[in-house]
Amino acid sequence: MAKFKQIFSYFPSTLSTKKFQGLFSVIEKLKGTTEKELRIVLLGLDNAGKTTLLKQLASEDVNTVTPTQGFNIKSVTCHGMKLNVWDIGGQRKIRSFWKKYLENTDLLIYVIDSADKKRFEETGLELSELIDEENLKGVPVLIFANKQDLTTASPTSEIAEGLNLHTYRDREWQIQACSAISGEGVQGPSSGMIKNSENDRLGNDSEYRAASQIHRTICERV
Repeated sequence: MAKFKQIFSYFPSTLSTKKFQGLFSVIEKLKGTTEKELRIVLLGLDNAGKTTLLKQLASEDVNTVTPTQGFNIKSVTCHGMKLNVWDIGGQRKIRSFWKKYLENTDLLIYVIDSADKKRFEETGLELSELIDEENLKGVPVLIFANKQDLTTASPTSEIAEGLNLHTYRDREWQIQACSAISGEGVQGPSSGMIKNSENDRLGNDSEYRAASQIHRTICERV
């Protein structure tokens, strides 16, 4: 279990290694807001494990997952707050649409395949471009270093250094080692505090319709 460590940095303090609970610790920091709902955008390259991670958070079966073409939306409740999570496909031809989903985002979750070293540079460039987006200015970032159950997975310290996370001085960020398949590092000991809100549709129907139009455009191009 020593592999499942997290690195958290809150600038301007220095980089430190501590025991955190991933999403739950970030939610605790955001609880001070007057908002009762949070909009979370879930991004990352294709095959990083985004949808599996989302299913794990919602306590759903992770054995039936297909690549996301467009977006998935799921609402879960955590620490008394409703989390509207937008899971956006990570295929190269879809990434140009990412920025269309970023408005009013409270938290960016970025998922990385820790075992796919050949794509570290690619995923780092995509993350860097996201950080520069005006709609994500100052938005905290939670990075899930997924697939830590594989022997070829890189440790979070190596990933953090490779992604130059120390250069992100305008926001809070956290990197969390996890395995979306097993749930290790995803829900943590507070797993009982999160539950799926079944049949719970987003309240902002106009936003949903706009996203659906983007989805149709994506499908036409794929």
